[in-house]
Amino acid sequence: MDSGSTFAPNDDVRIPPRALATEAVHAGRDDLARQGLHAPPIDLSTTYPSYDSRGEAARIDAFATTGAEPEGPPVYARLGNPTVARFETALARLEGTESAVAFASGMAALSAVLLVRGSMGLRHVVAVRPLYGCSDHLLTAGLLGSEVTWTDPAGIADALRPDTGLVVVETPANPTLAEVDLRAVAHACGSVPLLADNTFATPVLQRPAEQGARLVLHSATKYLGGHGDVMAGVVACDEEFAGRLRQVRFATGGVLHPLAGYLLLRGLSTLPVRVRAASANAAELVRRLAADPRVARVHYPRIGGAMISFEVHGDPHEVIAGVRLITPAVSLGSVDTLIQHPASISHRIVDPTDRHAAGVSDRLLRLSVGLEDVEDLWADLERALGGATTADRLVTAEPGTASVV
Repeated sequence: MDSGSTFAPNDDVRIPPRALATEAVHAGRDDLARQGLHAPPIDLSTTYPSYDSRGEAARIDAFATTGAEPEGPPVYARLGNPTVARFETALARLEGTESAVAFASGMAALSAVLLVRGSMGLRHVVAVRPLYGCSDHLLTAGLLGSEVTWTDPAGIADALRPDTGLVVVETPANPTLAEVDLRAVAHACGSVPLLADNTFATPVLQRPAEQGARLVLHSATKYLGGHGDVMAGVVACDEEFAGRLRQVRFATGGVLHPLAGYLLLRGLSTLPVRVRAASANAAELVRRLAADPRVARVHYPRIGGAMISFEVHGDPHEVIAGVRLITPAVSLGSVDTLIQHPASISHRIVDPTDRHAAGVSDRLLRLSVGLEDVEDLWADLERALGGATTADRLVTAEPGTASVV
């Protein structure tokens, strides 16, 4: 094999089971030493020369039939890219699935799943709120011809129809961090594929495929990249569904740039370390926020993680305006700590009635905890909370009365 231009997931030799931390460092890179390389190459080619046009035609026909990765050298970047394939291989191994297919964004990945099922005449979707605001909007607006039934986890089985093509959940959910029992939900789905958005948890904290989810969605922009400098999405799944996703990606052009694939592969190598360190910071901040009289409620998932949501007695906009170390910005999962007001940004597009019913109150703030020293983070939060609380609220609030849910 040369500088990596022909790498595909099936090129890996049979590899014995390895710990997650080991997979994070080595998956997608197992062939490098045999090539005399240490860092994975970046293949920026958009097209690949071939003097065998008959062979190319046969390979394209095969791709059109099954969506399987073309054997031999690449053909065109819209069919697949060797650098991106390395990231796909690594993510599939971390999630414990046969395959993974990467896209230009998390929304492009979700759109591709909906298009696959819709092309089979299965346009009905059952979904549980809350979801990421744009995912909610995509389903509610029916922009891709889908029809959605919103329900709680207990109502999934009753909501299924003959034309139901997908059940969608996010756990922990954005932004309330509500959790669902994936195994129970998968059982309720029957033969309908369950898609679990695993962006917040990452495979470090849970692997939905092991609990029955057929599709595992990530906004790879977040923890998988981890540094706020790459936008991507990915679906981990079985090879049959992956083939259909590749066909949609080829037809619609929602491809991931090779440089983004490289950055994501690099990000995976530190994913377990980053998630665990940020989670330790988050757990300490949860303890302090729950004891603070200016905080009405703290939301933190049972599985842990680096995401916190909390509701304040005062004005949440003043908290946003008052931070100095913490970055007031949309998105999450970076090495630095970010804070945002979901009702104003990430979930603004969701109807207010639906938003409130899903537990996204107007006083809710979402905190993506990073790798800074926890004392510095708390000092910044405490200062910002002070600017959000009026004197009379401080007088009436009782210390330590915030509940953690």
